[in-house]
Amino acid sequence: MDKQPVIFTDLGIIEYKQAWDYQEMLLFDNVKIKSTARDQDVFSSSKDIPTQHHLIFCEHPPVYTLGKSGNPENVLLSIQDLQQKGIAFFNTNRGGDVTFHGPDQIVGYPILDLEKFKTDIGLYLRNIEEVIIRTLAEYDIIGERSAGETGVWIDSTILHKARKICAIGVRCSRWITMHGFALNVNTDLQYFNNIVPCGIQNKKVTSLEKEIGYKANMEHVKHQLRHHFEEVFEVILQ
Repeated sequence: MDKQPVIFTDLGIIEYKQAWDYQEMLLFDNVKIKSTARDQDVFSSSKDIPTQHHLIFCEHPPVYTLGKSGNPENVLLSIQDLQQKGIAFFNTNRGGDVTFHGPDQIVGYPILDLEKFKTDIGLYLRNIEEVIIRTLAEYDIIGERSAGETGVWIDSTILHKARKICAIGVRCSRWITMHGFALNVNTDLQYFNNIVPCGIQNKKVTSLEKEIGYKANMEHVKHQLRHHFEEVFEVILQ
């Protein structure tokens, strides 16, 4: 069977709200296609409806984002403090709690129609984690899942050593996904000192640079992410 095509776009450095608006445009376009197709009843299967898959990579200027069920108290700075430090803040419609996005962090936003894969959000999240885990393995890092916590960790079961390297938070509407993952590559980890990352106490945050001891080549990491995304989701990026 032919692999499903996914349109790949690297937006480079882009303001968080601008990327969010772009995602929502793609999501709503797909939702509209689905609604129109079902009203006309011309497709025998949901898999035949001509929605388009996308994978977006980007970096953001410093910004904290809070998930729809997140606790604002996990942001340890006031609005005035954030403004003075030049850090933006957004309440979002994704899952999860608070996280940081900034330079030298690869943010990935898959806009996928899960009716063309499997309508299982848990499986979708595990698949994103698997993409990250396989990418880290290219650098001889053992990425792990942590029971009950979405994302990718290192030494997840070792007290006082568990540290998160990739945060994941998504939204799904009519089985169309948006938001996604944030992999710390050469990220300045001091920004995480101003929040309780993902609302999880007593666990640290790390980066690829910190784990391997030198600055990683961003383009090489992106290449590995794309490769493993194609593998895990059994798609072809265009």
